[in-house]
Parts: sequence; structure tokens; C-alpha cells
Amino acid sequence: MTNQSNNIFLIGPMATGKTTIGRKLAKKISKKFYDSDIEITRSTGADIPLIFEIEGDAKFRERETKMISKLVLLKNIVLSTGGGVVLAEENRKMLTENGIVIYLKSSARKIFNRTYEDKSRPLLQGNDRLSKIKEILNERGPIYRSLANEIIDTDNFVAEEIIQEILKRIKKYENNKC
Repeated sequence: MTNQSNNIFLIGPMATGKTTIGRKLAKKISKKFYDSDIEITRSTGADIPLIFEIEGDAKFRERETKMISKLVLLKNIVLSTGGGVVLAEENRKMLTENGIVIYLKSSARKIFNRTYEDKSRPLLQGNDRLSKIKEILNERGPIYRSLANEIIDTDNFVAEEIIQEILKRIKKYENNKC
């Protein structure tokens, strides 16, 4: 890996803790935190469900790629990505070439429990949410795994423990740069 940017990119499905962990991790190690979905919302003035509703998945993914292309060029950041960011080859390439990629992973049941009351998830609108989550994990799981420098299970989500585990694991990448 020829990463000189000291960036940490968090990938994984919805509700695995990417934003929560990312924000706390960035603060702990004095990096700037970005969330690609929040940045898209900021730049458009519309929230993600509304963008999906009006423009559809394909147009949202175009916006997402444009935002990722800006964010990966920053230095010394922690970036929490949207769950579907890995679907575009261009995004996968940008992430792996510009930082350490950490896959925050959870089981379908845990994601279901965490999103049970959440009406803001465009991909989970419908009756059988658990089946939809399993479908998403089956589709994206292999992609997440193939991109990840490290995989961390967040089923038993304790933010501080997960952050310590990330720090322990990324130390070897920072040591290899010297």
C-alpha cells in the first residue's frame, strides 16, 4: 500500500457503527472526521431518503462517487462511508489507494435490531426488512471483505473497545511506512 495520506476509511453495511466509531476515533487520534452521507446532505441541502426518492439509486450513487473523489484527496482524515459505496468499482479503487480500509461488520439480526425503528433507511422500506438486510449482506459482504485491510465485528458494539481494536490493528500500517 502506497498510502501517504494517513487516512482511515470505514466501510460496511448500515447500522454497524461507522459514523459513531468514526467520529470518536477521529477525535481520539486528532484527525478530521467526515461522513460521506452527511457531506452529500450538506452539499445538496436534501437528506439521503429524499435524494433516493426524487433521483433514485443510480443518481444518488453518482453523487456519492463525486463526493468520495473529493474526500479521499484530503489528508489525515477518518471517513465513514455509506453502505453502498463499495458497489462502484471507481469508489473501491479510490478507497484502497488513498487510505487504510476497515470493514465494520455486523450480523443481519443485529442490523435489523438496530434499524427496527429507523424510517430513514431508503433500502429498508418495505415489509420484510430482515430478508432485505440479508440480501444486502450477501451482495456486499464479499466486496467489503475484498477491500478491507482489517475486519472488525461490531455485533457487541462497545465503541471504546472497537476504537482500541482499530488503533491496535492500524499501528502495523503506520509502522510499515517508515
